[in-house]
Amino acid sequence: MGDPEDKDPVPNASWPELTLSQWESTRDALQLWFQIVGKVRLAYAPMTNHWWQVPLYIDARGLTTSLIHADRVGVEIQFDFIGHHLDINTTYGESRKVPFEPCSVADCYGATLGALKEVGVEVSILARPVETAQAVPFPEDTAPRDYDRDAARRFWLALVQASRVMEIFRARFIGKVSPVHFFWGAADLAVTRFSGRPAPPHPGGVRNCADWVQQMAYSHEVSSCGFWPGGSDEGSFYSYAYPAPPGFADCPVQPASAYFDHELGEFILPYRDVRNADDPDSTLLSFFQSTYEAAATLGAWDRASLEADSEGSGR
Repeated sequence: MGDPEDKDPVPNASWPELTLSQWESTRDALQLWFQIVGKVRLAYAPMTNHWWQVPLYIDARGLTTSLIHADRVGVEIQFDFIGHHLDINTTYGESRKVPFEPCSVADCYGATLGALKEVGVEVSILARPVETAQAVPFPEDTAPRDYDRDAARRFWLALVQASRVMEIFRARFIGKVSPVHFFWGAADLAVTRFSGRPAPPHPGGVRNCADWVQQMAYSHEVSSCGFWPGGSDEGSFYSYAYPAPPGFADCPVQPASAYFDHELGEFILPYRDVRNADDPDSTLLSFFQSTYEAAATLGAWDRASLEADSEGSGR
């Protein structure tokens, strides 16, 4: 691969093209590597409501775990999509790099845990994927996997733009609201608003994921939105409510190209429609806002006490 710090000639476009047919293999490989790293964070983080202790976060070079307190060692693991390597750093000054390159999931798993062991972090994780159609254990997944540097960096740049708009949307709510964070199970960037009321037990049914995991995630009423690199030819923005109030699926929302996917149980806005819009930010914010209003109005949320003013500064 050459010098891992070499920068790719990828334009820092506001909303880069993400045609799935060109990088689907890389996307699938990255999702499994995200899970390996995410499970390391899960192994050490104390349980937090709705699994908020497990996501990754967008940063200036890619995605990071933030600081993990691994017994007596503080460690941070970063997916660097500029240098194209996994960057591992500890509070003792130790560091290791694992290059991103075509390889098997088994190789990724072994290299990641091996590098962690070298810096003093010996961790045991559930060594198989969750929320995926197939759940081949990481050490047994020896099939070759692609890594397209250009596509991986474009995906990260898309997450940078999506997270920026989602932070604006998040600021308009003064009730309980999640951070903007990246859940490695489904590889989606999400932000979630809460009504403040408990929800009925979630029915579960997510592939290769115990029902109790979803029940803990959805213990309270939510309106959630985000970005997922699936559902359309360049990925999709989504919005859903749990529990979905009667009539939610039939509500008119913005923009006109948004629609309710009955199989997924959520509103979908193709990423391509945002990227090609005259004003991508306003287009995306109209989707988040109109779908939230459908959930909150039909669900009889106390909107007056939960929503900030138009400047996002509270009441």
